[in-house]
Order: sequence, then C-alpha cells, then structure tokens
Amino acid sequence: MRRSRLIRFAAFVAPALLLAACTLVPSPTPAPQPPPTEPRLDPSLAVVAEHLQTMARLNMGTPAQQAEILKNARDNAQIAPTTTNLLRLALVLATPDHGASNPQDARQRLSELLARPENLMPAEQALAMVLLDHVDKRLVLQSENQKLQADNARTASERGAATNRRLQAEIEENNRLRRALKEAQDKLDEIARIERSIIDRKPTNGTR
Repeated sequence: MRRSRLIRFAAFVAPALLLAACTLVPSPTPAPQPPPTEPRLDPSLAVVAEHLQTMARLNMGTPAQQAEILKNARDNAQIAPTTTNLLRLALVLATPDHGASNPQDARQRLSELLARPENLMPAEQALAMVLLDHVDKRLVLQSENQKLQADNARTASERGAATNRRLQAEIEENNRLRRALKEAQDKLDEIARIERSIIDRKPTNGTR
C-alpha cells in the first residue's frame, strides 16, 4: 500500500513539477527588430541644388544681378578655391543667355575639374559632366553658325562684286555707245556743212 501511494503521489506531482519547470524556465524572447533606417541622402545633392539655384537666378536676373552673381562666384573661387567654388564659377560661365556667358572658359574649367574626379562629390561630378556636354554642343553650334555667316558674307560679297562688275561694264558700254553716237553725229554734221557749202557756191539762175 505504501508503494502504491508513492506511485500515485509521483504520478500527481510529476505533472505539477513539469508545469512549474515550464514556468520557471524563461521562454526564449524574440530578437529585437532593428529600428527602420531612414534613407541616407547624398550630401552632394544639397550642394548641387545650390548650384542649380544659382543658375536659375542667373537666368531670371537683371543684367546688374547677373554681374553681381558672376562677381561673387569669381571672388569666392579666388579667395577659397575649393572644388565647390570652382565648379560654381564654371557653371555660371556655362549658363547661356547672359552677358558674362563664356562657353570656352567654362569648358576649360569643367574639363580641369573632371580631370580629378576624386575631388568631386558624385552629384557634382554628374552635373559637371552634363554641363560639359552641353557646352561642347553649344560651341559646335556656334562654330557652325559662324561658318554659315562667313559663307553667306562671302557669297554676298561675291555677288556684290559680280554686280559691280556688270554695272561697270554697262557704264563703259554706255560711254562707248555715247562716244560712237557723238562721232556719228559729228560726221553727219560735217556732211551737212559740206552740202551747205556746195549749195552756197552754186551759181543762181540767170547769173553768168
């Protein structure tokens, strides 16, 4: 009987011990999820945005404002010749439709900056490449336009010279005809004078 009681006690206590053990042993907690990371913006985008704003102000500004923007860009590039300041000056010179626009100087400056790409931030490098391509195409168009104007001027000059030659030839021909007409008129006048002289010497009727 004692043994059977022990068996029944063990059968009763074992589940309780297992339940207590489950409650005492800490259940594994899930690993904490990392907080959502916000996308990191390229710091060069802010610099490029400032460059684009400068170009926009240059396009929309008055001649006085455009001159001031160029002066500030030159002064900053001379006082602090950082890559950003040098690029801003090149962009000002590359911007068309203002009095200080200089695509030749802009191309040289952009080429020098792109020759050292390690000094440019990614967005700055992309902007410089786009502007250099734009400047190159603009210079090609300017060269073709100048050649066309020179061809037109040469054609107009040749046409003018041909017109002048024809006009001079016509003047000379008119003078020749005028001289020939005068000579013919002089001959006719001489013939008429001779005829009158003969008539005047001819005796009248009844005269011996």
